[in-house]
Amino acid sequence: GWKTGVALYSFNRFSFVDALAKADSAGAKIVEGFSFHKLGKEFNDSSMSAISDVDINKMKQMSENKNIKMQSMYVAGAKTPEDWKYYFEMAKKLEMHYLVCEPEREQWDMLDSLAGLYKIKIAIHEHAKGKSKYWHPDSVLAAIKGHPNFGACADLGHWVRSGLDPVDCLKKLQGHLLGVHLKDLDESNNINANDVTVGKGVIDYP
Repeated sequence: GWKTGVALYSFNRFSFVDALAKADSAGAKIVEGFSFHKLGKEFNDSSMSAISDVDINKMKQMSENKNIKMQSMYVAGAKTPEDWKYYFEMAKKLEMHYLVCEPEREQWDMLDSLAGLYKIKIAIHEHAKGKSKYWHPDSVLAAIKGHPNFGACADLGHWVRSGLDPVDCLKKLQGHLLGVHLKDLDESNNINANDVTVGKGVIDYP
């Protein structure tokens, strides 16, 4: 049941219109947005963290015109219940399946409750060791425990940056995976390793 899409962060230097066109040219039918995306002149140079219902509808129409669905979104910087409600409302309007994030521990219960209310899951993401409290899958499992609306967004590259085996990490999170960020790196166990084309780096994809 897995489907392959494109994270629009891959094109983070471009407007939403241009990023969507690049995803379309790659044949993607699913994309993942990100809250700090500077959307460009069509959206008054706002980011996804500060757009109106009119802009949300415009974004949805632009995507539908290319037969593309924004299935998920990475959320950064949300602190209050009101902040989170804004993103859940956006996700509902865009018919997303889940929100990707790295929430503070004190937000877990509130987020699980909102996710249940909106019927939109939370996918815990992990950046590399030293940059995220969720760098190890055990930390992700700790957040998921007791929170039925939580799952995981596995990031293979960041695990390898942290010196972890991505196969072992995936096995630990089996049954909880909502999404996977596929990337490849030129070096393992180095948080400053560079991204390379998938299959051309150190990750053993087979």
